Amino acid sequence: MAKRLDEWIDSDVKPLRDKPVAWLSQYHFFRDPARPAFVDPRFFFSPADGVLLYVRIVEPAEPIVGIKGRSYSVRDAIRDPSYDRTSIVFGIFMTFFDVHVNRVPYSGFLSYREFDPLDTENHPMLDLEQGIVDDLRVSPDKAGYLHHNQRVVNRIDAPALGLRYYVLQVADYDVDSITPFTLKQNQPCRQGDRFSQIRYGSQVDLIVPLTPGYRFAAVQSPNDHVEAGVDPLVSISPD
Repeated sequence: MAKRLDEWIDSDVKPLRDKPVAWLSQYHFFRDPARPAFVDPRFFFSPADGVLLYVRIVEPAEPIVGIKGRSYSVRDAIRDPSYDRTSIVFGIFMTFFDVHVNRVPYSGFLSYREFDPLDTENHPMLDLEQGIVDDLRVSPDKAGYLHHNQRVVNRIDAPALGLRYYVLQVADYDVDSITPFTLKQNQPCRQGDRFSQIRYGSQVDLIVPLTPGYRFAAVQSPNDHVEAGVDPLVSISPD
């Protein structure tokens, strides 16, 4: 369940801090624990385990976050300059200690597009991770990788709400580390289904366009640690 950052560090990270990286890589990182199936059309659930870097409602070209004086918008995130919807956006940083299996936030039909790094190789995420794990500090100004790194933009059409939303997966330093479980477009997907995995450090964003007839409200706050398919991020109510 959702925890504040300091609580999660005490309960989930500290017991493993003395383990060597080789042990963590072999026995801990690739775990895929069984979880209860939460299906509730009143919520979007988290697509990933990790720490919330930002929770914002933004216009299409408005900065989600400023990174060393350079803005980063939804259009930048999904690499679509024609995107024109006001959206609620959640940025989830997946540390080395998190489960890296991603789950469907709300039922619908899943399609995806992969975008290569804008540079020769991906930028590392280690500085941001060390700030979170070692200093209990979330520093979006260290998230320069968001502008450059390989990503998969998952578009999910949700007929029940009359909208399409996005789950953005951003890879760490290693290229080709985002692994969809099914290479098929427009595939039916249910809330809580496992649909992909990202190896080692990574970030996953949930982007939901505000839609007439519904009120979307954030359930969690920045610096909360959430779990995929377990913790709701957005509540849905009739407008």
